[in-house]
Amino acid sequence: MLEARVKQASVLKKLLDAIKELVTDGNLDCTDEGIALQAMDNSHVALVSLKLLADQFEAYRCDRNMPLGVNLTSLTKILKCAKDNDVVTLKAADDADSLGLVFESPKEDRVGEYEMKLMDIDQEHLGIPDTQYDATITMSSAEFQRICRDLAALGESVKIEASKEGVRFSSEGEVGSGSVLLKQSAGTERGGGSSKNVKRDPDEEEEEEEEEEDRKPDVDEEGEDEVDDEDRPKKRKAANGKAKTAKKSKAVSSDEDVGVSIILEKQVSLTFSLKYLSNFAKSAPLAREVSLNMSNDVPLLVQFDFEQGTLQFFLAPKISDE
Repeated sequence: MLEARVKQASVLKKLLDAIKELVTDGNLDCTDEGIALQAMDNSHVALVSLKLLADQFEAYRCDRNMPLGVNLTSLTKILKCAKDNDVVTLKAADDADSLGLVFESPKEDRVGEYEMKLMDIDQEHLGIPDTQYDATITMSSAEFQRICRDLAALGESVKIEASKEGVRFSSEGEVGSGSVLLKQSAGTERGGGSSKNVKRDPDEEEEEEEEEEDRKPDVDEEGEDEVDDEDRPKKRKAANGKAKTAKKSKAVSSDEDVGVSIILEKQVSLTFSLKYLSNFAKSAPLAREVSLNMSNDVPLLVQFDFEQGTLQFFLAPKISDE
């Protein structure tokens, strides 16, 4: 029997958003170590490898190894019935023909129960060899997503060049050409050292808002009581809105603070499909950082490490026409 409890439905939603356009059907391989999914796209150009670690689930039990064949589009539809902060429990009996999903909302005492029919998928499990890459680039996942989006407006392919100068992404098409050079960051603190700036104590915010109200001059002395009673709550509400906006902007800037790290054994230059890279970049909400691992004439490895596990994409390079 399988029973896996995920703290927030948003994690599963983000994962499916990242892979559903590449893979239609796949086996969720459940073992005592966790849940894994490995599948190739229909063109056999890209490989997706997902690992969710058993000890990162809120609760996990798997009595024996079992593959659960799922249609990712159907699973996405069912997960839309869950709120982002719902606790999700996946349940499957031995030799079951369906997967049970339970969505629990602790705050609202709401429980939704759903069942999805499983598929019999005959899928070959590919062994992924350990590769020593010539270049490993670690950068902000949001920046990677932005570069893919911007260059996709120019052409269908992107050339990625890693050298001592930095890493350059370049593309050209009928519209024109463009390139983005990212240089190695000096003394970049990896792992989100700026998170202290993002979180603020609610009491401090309230005190600041009250001070701001005290500093504002009263416009009409005669209607002072009315102003105090009617307008002040509205002003405070607006101040709250400003505080939230400030918080959001700081949270975004923390993504910008993720520097570029380049480990270079030798210079690498490869060309890839922007359509695939743009799909990989949809995983950006999962992790602040992404690593690009490259060697000449070897598939690119794009890896996102997040709290619950690892999501890897392998993409074959385009063969030069020259």
